[in-house]
Amino acid sequence: MEPLRSVFEEHFTVYAIDRRGRGESSDAAEYAPEREFEDVATVVDSIDESVVLLGHSFGAICSLEAALRADNLRRLILYEPPLPVSDHDPDTEDVLDEMTALVDDGENEQALVLFFREVVGSSSTELDAYRSSPDWPARVDAVHTVIREERARKGYEFDAARFAGLTTPTLLLSGDESAPFLKDATDVLKDALPNSHIAIFAGHGHAAMNTAPELFIDEVLAFIPESS
Repeated sequence: MEPLRSVFEEHFTVYAIDRRGRGESSDAAEYAPEREFEDVATVVDSIDESVVLLGHSFGAICSLEAALRADNLRRLILYEPPLPVSDHDPDTEDVLDEMTALVDDGENEQALVLFFREVVGSSSTELDAYRSSPDWPARVDAVHTVIREERARKGYEFDAARFAGLTTPTLLLSGDESAPFLKDATDVLKDALPNSHIAIFAGHGHAAMNTAPELFIDEVLAFIPESS
């Protein structure tokens, strides 16, 4: 999302979170995804005005869970949280073992490319967009967090009943060329959230913020009232 920050700053005050083990944030020896959920909620509730929370992929799972914990949330935007609810959900353990071996050998970039190709199902166009983005080096540096997050994702148990009372207006973003498990997860979430709707990026997948940034920005801005 970093390349889009300056555009959003023309309209809003922007708070960009470096999650645990990424960027300027510290880390802990032991990892639990619940701490990430709490981190995001804590940031939301620390802000003096009500917040529009935007999350992508595993960050969207963190945002979804934070929405149950935060009191200061006005709107929620989730781009394909990869909930493990689909028969198409990939078996990723062998890929994660291979990624771990690559990271141990100092081949962080190869590990990240492997993840995008084999787990996310990214196309060559999406990979080229990722690599040309100025935040690609930061992604490479943080690839060790991707491995643990994917393991946490596979162990995440989605219970639709927990979200039945989440009436925060929610925009679900999805690409019509995304992997089937990502589209399935978005459909399941649409049914679970009582005040949500889906916007589809035609001709794009899991990385429209990089492959079609203007379309991405337009959908986000259209969801947030001018008076916000």
